[in-house]
Amino acid sequence: MAKRKKLGEILLEAGALNANALADALQYAQEHSKRIGEAVVELELADEDVVTQALATQFGMEFVELDSQLVDQEALALLSEEIIRRHNVVPMGKEGGRLKVVITDPLDLETMDVLRFRLNTELTPVLAPPNKVRDFIEKFVNPMTDEMSKTMASIDHDAPEMEIEGNVKGLVDGDEADAPIIRLINLVIGEAVRSRASDIHVEPMADRVRVRYRIDGVCHVRDDVPKNMQSAVTTRFKIMSGMDIAERRIPQDGRIKMKFAGDQIDFRVSACPAYHGESIVLRILRPESVRVGIAALGFEEDDNAVFQKIIKRPNGIFLVTGPTGSGKTTTLYAALQELNRPDKKIITAEDPVEYNFTGMNQCQVREEIDLGFPRILRSMLRQAPNIILVGEIRDREVGDVAIQAALTGHLVFSTLHTNDAPSAVTRLIDMGIKPFLVASAIQAIMGQRLVRVICQDCKIEDPHPDKKTLRTLGFKVAELEGKMFWKGAGCSRCGGSGYRGRQGIFEMLQMNNELRELAFNRAPTTELRKAAKASGMRGLVEDGKLKILRGITTPEEVVRIAQAEGIVAVAEDEA
Repeated sequence: MAKRKKLGEILLEAGALNANALADALQYAQEHSKRIGEAVVELELADEDVVTQALATQFGMEFVELDSQLVDQEALALLSEEIIRRHNVVPMGKEGGRLKVVITDPLDLETMDVLRFRLNTELTPVLAPPNKVRDFIEKFVNPMTDEMSKTMASIDHDAPEMEIEGNVKGLVDGDEADAPIIRLINLVIGEAVRSRASDIHVEPMADRVRVRYRIDGVCHVRDDVPKNMQSAVTTRFKIMSGMDIAERRIPQDGRIKMKFAGDQIDFRVSACPAYHGESIVLRILRPESVRVGIAALGFEEDDNAVFQKIIKRPNGIFLVTGPTGSGKTTTLYAALQELNRPDKKIITAEDPVEYNFTGMNQCQVREEIDLGFPRILRSMLRQAPNIILVGEIRDREVGDVAIQAALTGHLVFSTLHTNDAPSAVTRLIDMGIKPFLVASAIQAIMGQRLVRVICQDCKIEDPHPDKKTLRTLGFKVAELEGKMFWKGAGCSRCGGSGYRGRQGIFEMLQMNNELRELAFNRAPTTELRKAAKASGMRGLVEDGKLKILRGITTPEEVVRIAQAEGIVAVAEDEA
C-alpha cells in the first residue's frame, strides 16, 4: 500500500505554500494543538478551498463545489436539520446504491458511523470546504423562512376577521394542512428555537401583529402577521398554554411543552391586555441554558476564586443583583449544581419553578392559596436544609426570614433588583430590615450584566475602534498601546450581527469589617462603593474592559450594557 502524502507536501507541490510558510504553519499547529490544515487557514496562508482540495487529494476523495442543483431534495430530507447542522454534512443523492454525503473532515469517522446508523445505508463521502457547507446549510436547509412566507401569503389579507367561537375545535385539534394558523404558529416557535431566541413577542399593533424574537438580549423583528388573524393567533397560543380563551380583560399565565430535535423545551407564556389586543410573550426555557457550569459564566480568575470560596461557606447570605434578564438565575443555579451532592440538602423557593434539577427540593410559590415566599421559607427551616435558594427578596418579610435563616446556620442564595452590588445593602435597609442584621448576615453581593460575545466565525481585528467610546469607558492612552481590538464582520452563523452568545461581566463585593461598619451606620451607597473598590472590588465597567482587551466583546457592547453612572464614576476616578 502506497504511503499517504502529508498535507504540507501536497500544498508545497501545488504551489499553495512555500517552505517558510509551511514551517510557520507547523510551528503554529504544534503550539496550539491544531492540525496543519487548520493552522494554514488560521494564519491566512491559504484559504479553505485550497486546503480542502489538498485534503481530497491526500485521502483520494472527490472534491465538490456545493450547488443546489447537485443536491437531491429527497436525499436532503433523509436527515433532520438538527443532525445536518450539528455535523456540518449534506446528503447529495444516491449513486450505485450508495448515498453520497458531503463532509468537511475526512478523519471524522464518528460522524460517518452516526450517519450510517441513522440512514442504514452505505455512504460515499465527498469533501467540500467547511465555510461553503455552512453557507449551503443556511441557504437551502432552512426551508422554515420560505415556508413561513408561503403560509403568510396563503392567508387572505382582505378576508374579514375570523369568527373564533365557531373555530375553537379546529384550533385545538385541527390538522396543520387544514389550519394555516396552526402551521404558522408552529413555524414561528420552531424558527425561534432554532435561532437561539430567549423570548417570542407577539404584539398587536393598529394595523398588524408584530412578531419579534429576542436573541442574545436584543429584539429582532420578524414578519408581521396580518391583522385579520390576530384573534386566531391569540386564541391558538392561549389554547396551547392552557389559558381561558374567553377571558381577555385580565393577564393570564400558562405553559407549553414541546419537543424539538429530541429535546424537551418548555415555554412560559404570558398574555397581557393591551390597547390593540392581548400581547403574548413566550419565554423559551432550555434546560441546557442553566446547566452551563461556573467555568462558562465568564468570571476572571480572582472573581472566580472569591465566588468558589463564598458558595462553600456553611452559612450567610450570598446575593446576586441586576436587572431582569441579566443572568442572575443562571448564576445561582450554577452555584447550586456545584454544591448539589448527596451529603447536602438543598431547598428552593421559586416563582415560578422554571427548571427542574435532580437532587434539589424545589417549591413553587402559589399566592392564590397564600403560599408565598415567607410561608415556604418558614416551612423550609423545619426541613433541616443545608442550603436555601430564595428566588427573590421582594419585601421586608422575606428579607427578615432569609436573614434569620442565614444567622441560624444556613447558606442562603437570593437575588435582588438593584443597579449594582453596593446599592443592595442600602436597598435591604430601606425595606425595613435592621442594619445590624444586614451587616452580620451578608457574606457577599455580586452585581452582573450580560454582554454579547463576538462571533468566532467572523471575528476580525478592528484597526480603528471608536475613540469616543474608548474614552467613555475610561481607557487611558497608556492602556491602549500595543493593544488589539476585535469585532464581528457579520456572517450567516450570527445572523449578520457580529455577535453569537453572551457572557457575564461582574462586580464582586465581599463584606469585610469596614463594609459591615458602614452598613451598620447606614452609610450611603457612594461610601459603600468607595470602600468596596478600596478593598479590591472591580466594577462592571472595569470587568468589561478586561473582556474587551481579551477579544471577548466590543467597547460598544460594554457601553450599551454597563450602567451610565458606573462609566461616569470610572472616568472621574481615572481623570
